[in-house]
Amino acid sequence: MARVQWQLRNDRPVIQVMLALAPGGQKVTRTVLADTGAGAANDPFEFVLDEIDCLLCGGTPLKTVTLGGAFTGVHPIYAIPIEIPALNFSDNVLVVGVAAPPTGFDGIACFRFLNRFTYGNFGDKNAFGLET
Repeated sequence: MARVQWQLRNDRPVIQVMLALAPGGQKVTRTVLADTGAGAANDPFEFVLDEIDCLLCGGTPLKTVTLGGAFTGVHPIYAIPIEIPALNFSDNVLVVGVAAPPTGFDGIACFRFLNRFTYGNFGDKNAFGLET
């Protein structure tokens, strides 16, 4: 099993993912809030990212979703390639594009995405991690 952990940011759990910018595929790292309370297991999306990142990754809107809470309104959903190299994870992930992610973070990894892995602090109260 592979495991990767990240230090808490502002006392909140985060994960880091790699995005490939189009057209050259240059990789950029984004630090997103790991939020098991964001979305449900059957929601039509797994991430919330800045819509600019979605477009820079070559995303084309697939459909829209109506959100409540912090991102009230209708937002586009994109399929964006997301990687976590330490876990050998690479997949096209359904991402909601929003005008502004939460302050201090580049987006949100929602429950549907986190549920792909075993997650938690693995005994380190100052970290959050994913494990395959």
